[in-house]
Amino acid sequence: MGRIDKLTNLTEKEEILWQDRKRYFGLPLSFTIYSFSMNKFYLKRGIFNITSEEILLYRVLDITFKQSMWQKIFGVGSVILTTADKTAPLLEIKNIKTPDRVRKALSNLVEQRRDEKRVTGKEMFGAAGIFHGDVDGSDGVDLDGDGIIDVH
Repeated sequence: MGRIDKLTNLTEKEEILWQDRKRYFGLPLSFTIYSFSMNKFYLKRGIFNITSEEILLYRVLDITFKQSMWQKIFGVGSVILTTADKTAPLLEIKNIKTPDRVRKALSNLVEQRRDEKRVTGKEMFGAAGIFHGDVDGSDGVDLDGDGIIDVH
């Protein structure tokens, strides 16, 4: 087994706690798959051209539940994640079953990950400001919480 295979096996051992597909009329007829583990949220889109996104849960700033009348009729809803992630500052988990339960589970996991990493809200919101262009970053910000300034 090569070095890359060993690294791949290390990262793939994380247990998926929840998974669902984007639904149309309540049916999982899409090639958009949402899932999360204890540490990360995953988004995978496409059948021929596949894009994947991973977001560390401790980088989630806010979680919102949304359900329109039509979504309620078909038994689905959406959860919106506002994150400090540069590539996905706003991620909508569209048309999933039991969206309120998913929101509550994600909220609990996010808090656990933040406590483990000792990340405070002030650090996260400062990082989000840089990604959204609200702060010029001239004082420097420690994005990963390791005590070393990452952005000047």
